[in-house]
Amino acid sequence: MKKLINDTADVVSEALVGIGAAHADLLRVDLDKKTIMRADGPIQGKVALISGGGSGHEPMHGGYVGMGMLDAACAGEVFTSPTPDQMEAATKAVDGGAGVLHIVKNYTGDVMNFEMGAELCQAEGIAVEAVVINDDVAVQDSLYTAGRRGVGTTVLAEKLCGAAAERGDDLQAVANLCRKVNDQGRSMGMALTSCTVPAAGKPTFELGPNEMEIGIGIHGEPGRERMELKSAREIVAMMSEAILSDLPFESGDQVIALVNGMGGTPLIELYLIYNELNQICQARGITIARQLVGNYITSLEMAGFSITLLRADEEMLVLWDAPVHTPALRWGV
Repeated sequence: MKKLINDTADVVSEALVGIGAAHADLLRVDLDKKTIMRADGPIQGKVALISGGGSGHEPMHGGYVGMGMLDAACAGEVFTSPTPDQMEAATKAVDGGAGVLHIVKNYTGDVMNFEMGAELCQAEGIAVEAVVINDDVAVQDSLYTAGRRGVGTTVLAEKLCGAAAERGDDLQAVANLCRKVNDQGRSMGMALTSCTVPAAGKPTFELGPNEMEIGIGIHGEPGRERMELKSAREIVAMMSEAILSDLPFESGDQVIALVNGMGGTPLIELYLIYNELNQICQARGITIARQLVGNYITSLEMAGFSITLLRADEEMLVLWDAPVHTPALRWGV
């Protein structure tokens, strides 16, 4: 294993210290609870947003803490859910009196631990709503889930709901928006290589030099099919068909598109992939109204990518364009 680390036991803690030092104007870090929070929080009268999950998916979630997105993010160990006491402490720390929304990716540990944390806070009178993101069209049930996995739509939900909370929407409105985003978003990923969890010291799975996995999960979970490597055009066509047919998306729709690298894919390839996706959408009469291309929800150093398409109405586009100031997303400020 070749990794730029000191000790496998300290990877997450030392990375948290690093992000706190690098972005001290935006963030503060509670190292005991492994939680990243807005430096200016809690903000009285504003709905607070919290997400979290296993580390190794950076910049998700800590990179999205800041104005216009999350108020806090709880970090578990690599590919391991945070604990209920982390969720409880984060919820209490950011509550400004208007309630707290938990945005939860659909993985069994995340769902269970967020639920327990929410119940502890509700017992003390804090209003908490939770929305589970389950946008992955690749498989129904996986090693980590009951039902579909939560992947790229999580990033879009955090941005849109963060903007709604920032403009003063109440807890129910922000939660309803989050459910709408989840209902309208679809994703799928693929891998050319595995990744290596530091504590494991070896690749999570093996792919031959001429193989790829279609429908992979963000922890290296198996996908729909392992097959011979194909061209980018063929891969994007396969994945786009699965995504577009699932909602289904229709001619006349406008979408927010995310072409996301899994950590080990260079931007030159991601832009090539975006070009293929854009052509497919144009041919179907679907307009990509907004887009992100880059590493936004990764799997350590895995080579591969995912595509997320969100059917967007005008309100979503207004919220998307609203100012955001976080370590990983920044515009309008």
